[in-house]
Amino acid sequence: MKSTIVKKISVYLLIFALAFMYFPIRPAYAANLTKVTDTLSTLTQNVVANHTITFVTPTGVQASTDTVTIDLTDFTVGTVEFGDIDIAEDNDGTCDGAWSDKTVAATAGVGAWGAAFTGSTLTLTPPTNAAAGEIDAGYCVQVEIGLNAAGGNAQLQSPNDTNSHVVEIAGVFGDTGQYALDFVADDSVNVTATVDPSITFAISDTAIGFGDLVSANARYATGDATGADADSAAAHTLSVGTNATDGYILTYYGATLTSSGDTISVASITDDANGTPGSEQFAMGFSTDGNTTIPAGYDHNATAGSRDWTFVASTLTTIASEAIPTATETISAFYLANIAADTEAGSYSTDITYIATATF
Repeated sequence: MKSTIVKKISVYLLIFALAFMYFPIRPAYAANLTKVTDTLSTLTQNVVANHTITFVTPTGVQASTDTVTIDLTDFTVGTVEFGDIDIAEDNDGTCDGAWSDKTVAATAGVGAWGAAFTGSTLTLTPPTNAAAGEIDAGYCVQVEIGLNAAGGNAQLQSPNDTNSHVVEIAGVFGDTGQYALDFVADDSVNVTATVDPSITFAISDTAIGFGDLVSANARYATGDATGADADSAAAHTLSVGTNATDGYILTYYGATLTSSGDTISVASITDDANGTPGSEQFAMGFSTDGNTTIPAGYDHNATAGSRDWTFVASTLTTIASEAIPTATETISAFYLANIAADTEAGSYSTDITYIATATF
């Protein structure tokens, strides 16, 4: 009987030995995380920064008993807590930004991940009701720490040196990984440039005229100085452009039409193309191809029948202004003259000075 038992034991041992030879016991190894990154808001040493950590987990987080740890030993945690931490996953392993957010709390609960620091190690614990597929195998995980987290108001402080620092991601979810960060004294590059102030100003024609004035009808100045009976075209244009922050102001200064001691009276005319023929009137109006402001009394942007004319003698007066930098804008100038039957004969003229002033 004893011999039979010994023989049976010997057979079992032989079978076990053969099984071990052909089917050896292999230890379980943790899978390596892939696409591991940590993007900081700054790599300057010894300052606080946001962290955006991403990694692809080959195994996934499968149950409430799994945990993920991030060892940030070289960083100062300060007041960072769960409210400064967001957890999300994408629906594949691309880490392309199609994130599905997780609920985060101080400790894990039903439907909520726990996020807590023990010293400088952050432990992420799945919800207490987590089952297989809490984070699927092959999915990308994102952990945000700092002001980049929804509601975040505290950040990790980086090491006070310019050395390389290794951070390890581990836990009991089955995967591990590492990444390195290197800090500098200052990661900000100061770039300077200068834009010189500029203004351009041009007058298309500086010799215009009405020709012969008659009391029967209005006359309009023209570029050829012969004048016209119809208000059809501008006598000349003024072009202004500047990069001044507050734009420009265009003003004029001059006397009315004068012949020796005789003058033609200035006028202010509203919504009238030709004023009052048979009475003395000298006035100007302006229009623009842009958005410069032409003050009341000078506006010629409306239809010809509703033109406004004004002239203020011997007073610096604004006829156009722009409150922002502007590329070249063209302003058209129109001149109207009427005389009475008893207006003194003579050769009348005036010099009107236009001044473009930039407001830097």
